[in-house]
Amino acid sequence: MGLLDNLKAKLSPAKDKVSGLAQQHGDKIQHGLDKAAKVVDEKTKGKYSDKIQTGTGKAKDAMDRLAHKDDGTGGGTTTPPSSPPPTS
Repeated sequence: MGLLDNLKAKLSPAKDKVSGLAQQHGDKIQHGLDKAAKVVDEKTKGKYSDKIQTGTGKAKDAMDRLAHKDDGTGGGTTTPPSSPPPTS
C-alpha cells in the first residue's frame, strides 16, 4: 500500500462524519453561506456581487456533493458522446 492509500484509509472515517453532519445541518449551512454573502456584499457596497454569488454557489455545490445529495440523476460532469461508437 502506498502513502496515499494509507492516507485515504485514515481519512475515510472523518469524511464520513463530515458527510453526515452536512446531511443533518445542510439547511443551516446554506443559510449561513447566504448570510455571510449578504454581509460581504453590503461591506463592499455591491462592487463584487457577481463574484460573491459565484463563490456562494460553488460553496453550496461542494456542500451538496459532500452530503451526497447529488445522486447522479442530473447535472453530472460527464457528457455523452457526440456520435455513436463505430461498429466492428
